[in-house]
Amino acid sequence: MSVKVLMVCLGNICRSPLAEGILQTKLPKNFIVDSAGTANYHVGSAPDKRSVATAKQFGVDISQQKCRQISISDFETFDYIYVMDNSNYGNVLAIAPNEKAKQKVKVILNELHPNQDLEVPDPYYGDIKGFEEVYKMLDEVCEVIAEKIKLQQ
Repeated sequence: MSVKVLMVCLGNICRSPLAEGILQTKLPKNFIVDSAGTANYHVGSAPDKRSVATAKQFGVDISQQKCRQISISDFETFDYIYVMDNSNYGNVLAIAPNEKAKQKVKVILNELHPNQDLEVPDPYYGDIKGFEEVYKMLDEVCEVIAEKIKLQQ
């Protein structure tokens, strides 16, 4: 049985596509990584061109991803659901069907900084530097997540 990880941000065009792509590069192919947004603004769209460019700069291809909104069925499908910020956390918990589902939801940077609820900033309204900073944060935390879940396999 493969471990399944879902990365979640607001629109699924900046942070969570980067997190999905980064984590996929750190795990064997038998792991499943996906991403979604809490909002439905960009369903069916490709990630933000700045996310695609930043990922490419670091050797990660996210150009084929398509944005989607998180659904209740994701709680059944995924073993881990990582959110980028506290607003996403509240939104995801609000649709969780039960307590067991809520236990799967984690603020992603808590894997690096336990119980601090630090947020991955949304780079959408900034410039490319913000995307690069987000990439580096996610790369660091995805390394920790990959090691953690590989041990559980």
